[in-house]
Amino acid sequence: MRALQFTGPDQFHLNEVPVPEPGPDEVLVASRSIGICHSDIELLAGRYIIPFAYPVIPGHEWSGEVVRVGRDVKGLGVGDRVVGECVIGDDHFGFSISGAAAEFFLAKEAWLHRLPDNLSWTQGALVEPFSCGYYATVRADNLDASDTVLVLGTGPIGLGVVAASVGRGAKVVVAEPSADRGELAMRLGADEVLDPTAEGFVGAVQEATDGDGASVVFEASGKPAAMATALEVAAFRARIVYIGIDVGGSAPAKLGLFQSKELQARGIIGSPGVWPQTLRFLSRSGVDLSPLVTSSHELAESEKAITAVLEDRSQVKVHITSSARL
Repeated sequence: MRALQFTGPDQFHLNEVPVPEPGPDEVLVASRSIGICHSDIELLAGRYIIPFAYPVIPGHEWSGEVVRVGRDVKGLGVGDRVVGECVIGDDHFGFSISGAAAEFFLAKEAWLHRLPDNLSWTQGALVEPFSCGYYATVRADNLDASDTVLVLGTGPIGLGVVAASVGRGAKVVVAEPSADRGELAMRLGADEVLDPTAEGFVGAVQEATDGDGASVVFEASGKPAAMATALEVAAFRARIVYIGIDVGGSAPAKLGLFQSKELQARGIIGSPGVWPQTLRFLSRSGVDLSPLVTSSHELAESEKAITAVLEDRSQVKVHITSSARL
């Protein structure tokens, strides 16, 4: 079979490798759609949060079809459409163990979830990044149509927050300097886009929120200055959820606003325990994430897909597709 392999720092190739055989508790999955994440680019550069070894097949955002099952697998069968979690104990699928950027790959039954019939392969491969944005809305405590949400930053996770907040019925204001990203946020249902680099941004948020500030603020850029600004644009008794990651950065912040506004704030990482909930939400809400995919390449052109992510900053989410059959 063909597989995209990272063979060393900044080295990637489409290679021929053997089709793996499933163990007793494993299934063999045929890839259908695979998303490329910033974490994959970090892996390619030789950096990741846990040890790994080259060569490795990336791909932790994916959807696929079960084509073989191990003898102890009871809950899945050939032909089932599945998606899978990527952090399982000490293993990180697509990082410390090879992932889905191949015609076929192995996964343990315990990692997998059925993809609802009304979700496409493309939408299935967006479940992993969307689950992080959806989890942020869960941690915002009773987010609903009564809320006015401000999302700071529109990378894939921030855009997922936009989609999840719209799906929950909230009014959504987005802070994003890029016109293209702002337009994409509007396609996902945002009500207004503001430029956070413009003079008077805090005042513009007040105007967009009827003078109150945002009842829920999601900081998805990971920029220390934006983390500090979240306090200023929050309404009285607002909930703030920090999603973007920065380690070691700093910025002046008006910490007294925590008390004077009676703010709640929390940080989150990943999407622990919410995959079944995320899949039900996507299936029932009608939220369509497919606009997040700005380009798509067949597996045969997977090297072009990686190059697009590396060289074209306008890309939001690049997908690799495969239709391989045994």
